[in-house]
Amino acid sequence: MREVIWELAERLQPDVVAYRRHLHQHPELSFQEEKTAQYIASLLQEWGIEHRKGIAGTGIVAFVRGKNPRKRTVALRADMDALPIQEANNVPYRSLHDGVMHACGHDVHTATLLGVVRLLHALRDQFSGTVKCLFQPGEERLPGGASLLIKAGVLENPRPVAIFGEHVYTDLPAGVVGFRAGDYMASADEIYVTVKGRGGHAAMPHQCIDPIAISAQIVVALQQLASRYADPAVPTVLTFGKIASDGGATNVIPNAVRLEGTFRTMNERWRAEAHRRMKKMAEAIAKSMGGACEFSIVKGYPVLHNHVQLTRRARAWAVELLGKDRVVDLPIRMTAEDFAYYSQILPACFYRLGTGNTENGITAPVHTNRFDVDEKALETGVALMAWLALRELSYKGSDAAT
Repeated sequence: MREVIWELAERLQPDVVAYRRHLHQHPELSFQEEKTAQYIASLLQEWGIEHRKGIAGTGIVAFVRGKNPRKRTVALRADMDALPIQEANNVPYRSLHDGVMHACGHDVHTATLLGVVRLLHALRDQFSGTVKCLFQPGEERLPGGASLLIKAGVLENPRPVAIFGEHVYTDLPAGVVGFRAGDYMASADEIYVTVKGRGGHAAMPHQCIDPIAISAQIVVALQQLASRYADPAVPTVLTFGKIASDGGATNVIPNAVRLEGTFRTMNERWRAEAHRRMKKMAEAIAKSMGGACEFSIVKGYPVLHNHVQLTRRARAWAVELLGKDRVVDLPIRMTAEDFAYYSQILPACFYRLGTGNTENGITAPVHTNRFDVDEKALETGVALMAWLALRELSYKGSDAAT
């Protein structure tokens, strides 16, 4: 079967590259993927693939059914949305939409899954079960398209026994993939704070309540969450990326200051406790200095947990397909992904697809205007995702769901 998969992936490679380039040229922002969804649906229709569209707005679910399709179901996921970035690459397939770019590789993810659909459809008489393929909107924007697809019931009827997802990674060369079992990516919450005081002349601070001084105390004090309250074994990041007053000058104390930041960790219990501690601490500091504090947390994506047994066997299957020298172990990441929502419900495996090429200068990280990929990675992406789906469909180990 490995030889057949590689043969089909190689044959499909020119088409998959074309899918990726079309998507890259026509990026759409989160939850606005109307034309992207139309393009995907038109291809699925052309290939005779059963699918449902319009899920959570622009989401699509496609079904590749083998023999005895009710026996077992595995899910595969690709995200479709782009970022509000002006592309700086001078390539034939550069974005045609000013200020919008596939700078996070979701065009690669979608093109890969389209290739997987075609490959598995060609092999439908050679495997048992169903592969449920999720083309998901809005990964880059809260509340995350994954959460909306789940609410719409995409993980039911039939319920998958496992779900796989990939993400591009320019730190790895094209053709290399990476795995990590257990907790892999952090939760991510947005913090919005308004510190209120009483403005006035900077030369007469005794007549004012300085919200800048209060804000400084709050920022410094909250760093103790990571240094003194968090278990040192639990990765924790608290960063304020924006501080702005509602006026003020060299000689004017403003009435209020607004702070915006992010809180990230790898433990859901500590996450909830930290939320309470931050709010209580900030409000107490502001009150003790004569001011007031409005502390708001917008809860974002949860911790992404890669099911240990599933990920270990997926890594072993990747070695079978690619060879030992093309499969690596990954460190944890404090970035976040809405694939985490799936991992809270199903055994999940989220892995990295190497897309870099230092010789060709393809090294720019995601979310930058120079991001690009070595398209040779698409062949590996299609072959691996199809291989993992087929291996999991036929898996009969002690932790297999039936």
